[in-house]
Amino acid sequence: MSVNSQPTDADVALFGNRFITQEVPSREFPETGIPAQDALRLVSEDLALEGDPARNLATFVTTWMEPQAQQIIAANLHRNFIDHAEYPRTAEIEQRCIRMLADLFHAPGETTGARTQGSSEAIMLGGLSLKWNWRKRREAAGASTSNPNLVFGGDVHVVWEKFCRYFDVEPRIVPLRPGKYTIGPDDVQPHVDENTIGVAAVLGTTFTGHKDDIAGINDLLLQIKRERGLDVPLHVDGASGGFVWPFLYPDSAWDFRLEQVRSINVSGHKFGLVYPGIGWLVFRETADLAKDLVFEENYLGKTDSTFTLNFSTGSAMVLAQYYNFVRYGRAGYTYIMQNMQANARVLAEKLDAMGRFEIIGRTEEQLPLVAFRLAAETGYDEFDIAWQLAAERGWMVPAYTLPPNAQDVTIMRALVKETLSREHVDTLARDIEEACSTLAKKGGAHESERNKIVTGPGH
Repeated sequence: MSVNSQPTDADVALFGNRFITQEVPSREFPETGIPAQDALRLVSEDLALEGDPARNLATFVTTWMEPQAQQIIAANLHRNFIDHAEYPRTAEIEQRCIRMLADLFHAPGETTGARTQGSSEAIMLGGLSLKWNWRKRREAAGASTSNPNLVFGGDVHVVWEKFCRYFDVEPRIVPLRPGKYTIGPDDVQPHVDENTIGVAAVLGTTFTGHKDDIAGINDLLLQIKRERGLDVPLHVDGASGGFVWPFLYPDSAWDFRLEQVRSINVSGHKFGLVYPGIGWLVFRETADLAKDLVFEENYLGKTDSTFTLNFSTGSAMVLAQYYNFVRYGRAGYTYIMQNMQANARVLAEKLDAMGRFEIIGRTEEQLPLVAFRLAAETGYDEFDIAWQLAAERGWMVPAYTLPPNAQDVTIMRALVKETLSREHVDTLARDIEEACSTLAKKGGAHESERNKIVTGPGH
């Protein structure tokens, strides 16, 4: 075979790599197929160009699970979760997880909930239940239902704004400000009125890893109930923090111990330590789920109740979540979270010792991460550091500006995950310092480099 000729099937079968000299299919639907081994090699070589998940300190999403958990996932990828008649044990395992989460979050009695594709779906469902319940209260009082609003801070995930736009709810967004990156009762109070379907508070923001003053907001809503007769529920967005606070800060009241907290969402695929995508929505009581959202449907000979937005979905991550619950228990999750927190503190200490950075909120309750920014003007900025780290050492450490009115504040955030060992922390700290030294010598990143920087707090 000449160098420029296309490989024959016989050549490929003998020597391998069908696409070593020809373009891969990328535009037109292929007319014919190729052997499984060739397809495997094609996809594997594409993915070899991806970033290394072990050095991705931007994403909150789980990037490692035990081999035994992976066996469960692989063995159940073909099992459709929604087919409860055919797979009743999977449905029962979902309910076990919901009951365990209700216990973890101190639900006072019998409750309900659902697995979701992630916290985004859980938030959509939780928001819909707030709206439906508000509408029911307004109709019972003979009042208008035409102008619902939802109060939340600028520190929320974008899905809250999506919910408001998709489901015709006025967003009342409390702006942040320099030095204050979460919200509390004084921020919320001016925005609550008879049309407020609820208040959303964040447990572990994606920006700095801190929580809103949930207890303070709860006290405000109780005061409003007493003085103005408005029963405004509180939803806690625990997408990141719902699997952190129970184990690192068990005495911190943010959950159903607070009377106005009526629903909580949490991402199993974040600190629940499961691969994407799996989320959970848990209600304080069964009555907190609006009945109009529940569909009774006869599918494949069995009547089921369903109130998720998605229908068909895999069973594998539900089973993987249950695996983690029984594998680790409270003691195991506590051990893992404390290890991550310990390494985050070491990283913060090393960054602080450099004299270059301001560590943000290190003495407060926080996710296992380090949020930091340059302490003084230099010839480079946080975006330059993010670029230099990625270019030199492959670390993905995001740099981003904060939401309004703190949009002039730029910070970086290093998420300390289960797979980031102490040696990795020491290496990362050295690499950050070397990146700063390099940038100081060359006067910051080149404009062409800055154009390639991906900004944002990650997911």
